[in-house]
Amino acid sequence: RYGADPVFIGASATSSGPHASFARLIGAAQADVTPVTTDFSPHGPVTVVLWEPEQTGGAGENDAPVRRTAVAEAADMLTDLVLHRVRTIAFIKSRRGAETIAQIAHRQLEEVDPSLAHRVAAYRSGFLPEERRALEEALRDGRLLGIASTSALELGIDIAGLDAVVVAGWPGTRASFFQQIGRAGRAGQEALAAFVAGDDPLDTYLVNHPEAIFDVDVEATVFDPSNPYVLAPHLCAAAAEQPLRAEEVAAFGPTAAEVLDSLVRSGHLRHRPTGWFWTDPQSAAGMVSLRSDGGGPIRIIETDTGMVLGTMDSPQSHYQAHPGAVYVHQGRTYIVDELNEADSYAAVTRAHPDFYTTARDITQVTVVAEERTERWGPVTAHFGQVQVTTKVVSFQRKAVISNEVLGEEPLELEARDLFTKSVWFTVPQQVMAAAGIEEPDVPGALHAAEHAAIGLLPLVASCDRWDVGGLSTALHADTELPTVFVYDGHPGGAGFAERGYDTARAWLRATRDAISACECEHGCPSCVQSP
Repeated sequence: RYGADPVFIGASATSSGPHASFARLIGAAQADVTPVTTDFSPHGPVTVVLWEPEQTGGAGENDAPVRRTAVAEAADMLTDLVLHRVRTIAFIKSRRGAETIAQIAHRQLEEVDPSLAHRVAAYRSGFLPEERRALEEALRDGRLLGIASTSALELGIDIAGLDAVVVAGWPGTRASFFQQIGRAGRAGQEALAAFVAGDDPLDTYLVNHPEAIFDVDVEATVFDPSNPYVLAPHLCAAAAEQPLRAEEVAAFGPTAAEVLDSLVRSGHLRHRPTGWFWTDPQSAAGMVSLRSDGGGPIRIIETDTGMVLGTMDSPQSHYQAHPGAVYVHQGRTYIVDELNEADSYAAVTRAHPDFYTTARDITQVTVVAEERTERWGPVTAHFGQVQVTTKVVSFQRKAVISNEVLGEEPLELEARDLFTKSVWFTVPQQVMAAAGIEEPDVPGALHAAEHAAIGLLPLVASCDRWDVGGLSTALHADTELPTVFVYDGHPGGAGFAERGYDTARAWLRATRDAISACECEHGCPSCVQSP
């Protein structure tokens, strides 16, 4: 329209088949995309250590072997490296984990060398922008020697001069792992990276199969432009810029016409002979969210001062900002007084509890439409659309030192629905009986298989185990059989469950191998329990 001839440039240090995924992203033909795959960035040699924490027998349930947590091990490593004046970043998936690693390292440094204790901090999403910028600057100029971070520091922020990286728990994909360990040695110096295995089937598998990390290409980028939850707000934004003409609809993919009809019915767009028009006085850009999170951010507000401490994504709030939850911010602990979803805030009060909190939920999965099936003898693999209904029903208080459950309280929160894609497997009862699984053990066996399969899915799909969810049941209302579901945790699906369906043989073989190779007798955190 404006007579421009734009050139698009995309950059990623870690993406398999970058020209194919970039062409798909901008709607161009692969032949029109030129890949530049030679890495000219300065980088010294990196020594990578795969570290499995020490196990002690007999302390866990069923006398299963128990090992030190990745959090405790990573905190020790961060402490030791800071004591040696080695500039270090420790990555972990969860916000609570980042705060805990920083707290432990700070406490240990105070005991050994108090002058270094203030040179360790936590970094994560949810901090206010000015707080994040101050931490980044302190890390760049050396005032901070150690930082514990979520993936918020993985990419997009220029920090050179780091000498070591500790990765506490597998980050989900090889691409993410190489992004994280690539944070060290950027000034051309030698660097150290340590992957500390967590209590997770995939972590255990990878420390014993390093070829699955280093001898395999990084994952291709997985995204689905035709996902109606992604496409709908983009069609609105396009129509708001210029009314969409009929001849342009095909450029938005095979589902665009159907999505346009639904947007007209909902009143977001108006259809006229010349095309589709945006009708709302508000900006259409407000509909577009970078995260498929199902809700806007929740502000964390200190009750006494009215100060905004940070933010939290809406889906997390039922788990981490419910009334009575312990909220941690840069080592300071608060108790949540109120969660007000209508006004998007949680009110918190400063406190010093000797416990932390974990929410408990119940989940139901309903099959909406079965799209693909494949029979393997008596066992059947399925793929299709499902509705996942989740309700947080209570929370537990657990002792910080021992993890002992101190009490449990009910919660009155609304159920949330997720319409997404799932792979599921059905197994006749007699097949399980023939395998020696007695009827009372069927629910536990299916649950263990579900957890182990979710843990190993990132081997074949470019996802994190937290990108997917699961449900297992000895008798499902829709299938009328023992069933294991593994579903995408994103509205409309994200391609992970479908990838699991397409590579089910390799995926389930790796799952079986991880369980077979485990040292425990009956199932432990390293093979079938969910972290």
